[in-house]
Amino acid sequence: MNIIITGASSGIGFETALEFSLQKENKIVAIARTAEKLRKLLEIAKGINPDCNLLPVEFDIVNDDYAALIPFLKERLGTVDILINNAGALINKPFVETTEIDLGAMLQSNVVAHFKMIQNTLALLQPGSHIVNIGSMGGFQGSVKFPGLAAYSASKAALHALTECLAFELAETGIKINCLALGSAQTEMLEAAFPGYQSPVMAFEMGKYVADFARTAHKFFNGKILPVAVTTP
Repeated sequence: MNIIITGASSGIGFETALEFSLQKENKIVAIARTAEKLRKLLEIAKGINPDCNLLPVEFDIVNDDYAALIPFLKERLGTVDILINNAGALINKPFVETTEIDLGAMLQSNVVAHFKMIQNTLALLQPGSHIVNIGSMGGFQGSVKFPGLAAYSASKAALHALTECLAFELAETGIKINCLALGSAQTEMLEAAFPGYQSPVMAFEMGKYVADFARTAHKFFNGKILPVAVTTP
C-alpha cells in the first residue's frame, strides 16, 4: 500500500508510521516539519524492519508550497491508497485571553492544512482510497469539554464537519473519508493540555489502532466521525 501520514514526527503519527513500516510492501511518506525527529523515525523503523520502505519528508503543511510536494509524491508513490491527516496543534489558554490570532492558528493547523492536503493529493487518490482525518473528542458533539481548549475544540469540530461534507462530494469517485475523534493517548499534545495526567492508552497502542482502521474501515464506514476514547481526557 502507498501511504501518506502527516504529523509523523511524534506521538500518534510517529507510531502509526512505525506500524505501517512493519510490512515491507508498504511505501510510507512520513511528513513533518522537524527533520531531526523524522531522522529518528527512520532510524527506529529501520531498526525494527531493515527492509521497510519509509520516506521522511520535511514539509510544513500550513506554510510550504504544495506545487513542489505533489510532483514528488507522484514520482515516489504514483497513486495513494491511504492519506492520514494527523498533523495538528493545540493552544491551551482561557477563553478571555484567547485572541483571534490564536483561533486563526488553530484553524490553520487543524482544518485548513488538511483541506489543502486533501485538495492537492486528490489526483493521486483512486477508487478504494481511504482518507483518515484525526479529530478529537474535544470537538465531538456532546462530549465533555474542558476550559482553555475552546479554540482547539472549535477547530477540531470544523474538521469533523469537513469530513462529513467531503464524503458526499467524493462519493462518485469511490474515495472514502472518515474521522477518528480521539480521546486521550499518552502524547506530547496530551501533556500540553493536561500536565501530569497519565492516559490509560499509550501512543503506540493508538497508532496501531489508527493504522488498522486506515487499512480496512472504509469497507464499513464513510463520512463517519467515530469516537475513540476510554477517557476524555
